[in-house]
Amino acid sequence: MQLQAVHRVYFLGIGGIGMSGLARYFLREGRQVAGYDRTPTPLTRALEAEGAQICYEASTALIPEPFQKAGGTLVVYTPAVPQTHPGFAFFNAGGFEVLKRAQVLGMISEATRCLAVAGTHGKTTTSCILAHLLKEAGMDVLAFLGGVSEDFGSNFLMEGTEFSVVEADEYDRSFLWLTPEVACVTSMDADHLDIYGSGAALTEAFGAFAGRVRPGGRLVVRNGLPLKGITYGIGDDSQYCIENLRTEDGHYCFDIRTPDRTYRSVRFSKPGRHNLLNGLAAFTMAVQVAAQPDRLVEALATFKGVERRFSYKLRSEHLIFIDDYAHHPTEIDAVYEAIREMHPGREILAVFQPHLFSRTRDFGPEFARSLSRFDRVWLLDIYPAREEPLEGITSEWLLGQIENPRKRRVEKGQLIDEIRAAAPEILLTIGAGDIGLEVEAIKDALSHANEYE
Repeated sequence: MQLQAVHRVYFLGIGGIGMSGLARYFLREGRQVAGYDRTPTPLTRALEAEGAQICYEASTALIPEPFQKAGGTLVVYTPAVPQTHPGFAFFNAGGFEVLKRAQVLGMISEATRCLAVAGTHGKTTTSCILAHLLKEAGMDVLAFLGGVSEDFGSNFLMEGTEFSVVEADEYDRSFLWLTPEVACVTSMDADHLDIYGSGAALTEAFGAFAGRVRPGGRLVVRNGLPLKGITYGIGDDSQYCIENLRTEDGHYCFDIRTPDRTYRSVRFSKPGRHNLLNGLAAFTMAVQVAAQPDRLVEALATFKGVERRFSYKLRSEHLIFIDDYAHHPTEIDAVYEAIREMHPGREILAVFQPHLFSRTRDFGPEFARSLSRFDRVWLLDIYPAREEPLEGITSEWLLGQIENPRKRRVEKGQLIDEIRAAAPEILLTIGAGDIGLEVEAIKDALSHANEYE
């Protein structure tokens, strides 16, 4: 089916961050949009306000009547929805066109000058920075983001369709549906071993992604990765390199050396060396297609951030509350180091919700080492997402490996009371599960707690 022939789009898993971006695209294109998800969330409520019809029960009887006709209806699904969902049997038996989210994203971006960001860490922040840079440079950009940009207040941007910014997700080899003009690989740490089986197989998939860059296109890679391309890094021999790095008034200030010139006194406000690298990756990609690179430099200084990516929720003399999506040991290390750099000497209470039984099993010792670095560490139960439990793999199992005397498991329902009683100097909530839905309630409670007034 050609997308031009699509009149209606039904999403199985419409509330996912990637799926909701596609839903917004089709709504903007004037198509009818409906879908299923398990529970209402701020994203699904926003989609309903924008015109989508959403049901929260796994019943085919609730599929709106127009979407029960195969002609002109496209069905999009995410691997997060189990194949046992009755919608799959209904749509497949009815002769509908049923495609993965990644396939549809590939079809949309193929008609644009696509800039795709891949990597086991940093995709979302880099993509959001890149979309911001292109927009501020006055370019026609369409962006599908894996997080809510604080600059746009959305995970979707449509200022035109000449350029597209997309996340090239390695999960389920989704990024192999893309054909970018400019591609970037930020990192290649072992992850998603439930899909790949080994780090070597993951590395091979990234190589295949690099091979999908269009003829005449460009591949941007962090210096040190085993791929050939335009390199970027901090204080090394990269082609695009941050030099003379310093902090001024809570911001980073630095120079960017490129093959053509050096940009002096560039400013960037997101804490952490990992975020500096994300900003440099986005700049390196943008400068390959932008006619006015000086505007890109100015835009780096105005980037606000991404929700749940080192997001300051409270910042007072008595309490700092930071929320982050980190769900891999390398990401947790990066957040820890950013806090220590920006807030030296202050005690950190980290509340972590492990994401996936398989990831917890595969990286148990690494998680334990990363989490042990905090002054206090609390674990919530593992968020299963798409998985069934694995025997013996629990938060108690992970807790037993953490070498920190101030560790404990906490029930999510008791979390706010426990945090208030603990009175931390710095509170950090981390994880990719539904811990993110607790953040505003935690912020609210702490904002009104006497001990923080």
